[in-house]
Amino acid sequence: MTTEELLEVADGLYAEPLGAFTGARDAAAKAAGDKELAARVKALKKPSVAAWAVNLLVRRESAQIDQVLTLGASLRAAAESMAGDELRTLTRQRRQLTNALAETTRELAREHDVRLTTAVLDQVEGVLTAAMLDPVAAQVVRSGLLLTAFTPTGISEIDVEVVCAVPEALGPDVAHRARATEREAPSLRLVPEDDRVRREAAQDAVEEATRGVEEAREELAHVESNVKNLHARRLQLQGEIDELRRRLAGLEEDVDAVDEDLEDAEAAQEEAAAALHEAEAELASARQALADLPGG
Repeated sequence: MTTEELLEVADGLYAEPLGAFTGARDAAAKAAGDKELAARVKALKKPSVAAWAVNLLVRRESAQIDQVLTLGASLRAAAESMAGDELRTLTRQRRQLTNALAETTRELAREHDVRLTTAVLDQVEGVLTAAMLDPVAAQVVRSGLLLTAFTPTGISEIDVEVVCAVPEALGPDVAHRARATEREAPSLRLVPEDDRVRREAAQDAVEEATRGVEEAREELAHVESNVKNLHARRLQLQGEIDELRRRLAGLEEDVDAVDEDLEDAEAAQEEAAAALHEAEAELASARQALADLPGG
């Protein structure tokens, strides 16, 4: 088994829809010709929802991920040089970028019928922020093999064995899977804090709020439709209950009538039984009288 073979299988598995991961992994393990490879594939863990979302983002929006990590390298350089104004500007850009990427992640997840909660989106933003602060975290994110979310620390304290499905993906022998975080990239143009920038930021906020309102309206319409359907269903069931109650009342009246007839019939039965008993006694007496006659 080679690292490249394992990475090829893992890369395909962690690109699968979240619900299909376990079945795809088990099938890949059975299909592996090498026992060691099969064991490593079988041991691959299913990613958390947040980790799966980040992996999806890395595969679908690699250019934006590169922009995030490039900005992260600039942030670290600014922090080391204590360039306060530059650092504040980059930090604001980092927040805007991670917020935008979180929203992109939400939309990508919806394409797979997965609705990301606010808590999960916060985890996604946390991972992206960590990748900007920590070069090791950046390599983990770039690998597309994230297992679980982690928070930013600013120093390399990440347990790669825990957060990355194939830690070898970060080694120098597989540089094609984990590119150097500090690679040279187009320099960022710092945007001065003028009225235009503030207006653009305000416009972004309005657009984001508008999307929120539209999503809330769609959700309200969905819920209202559900309420309407449930009201209609309740009325239907209530009608069926009322009909059953009417039928039950009619049956109870029938039972009362039958009870009265039964009472009369039982009284007649008793009278008929008494008459039979009396007739049998008279018959017995007549037979005895016949037998007592001479020559009888």
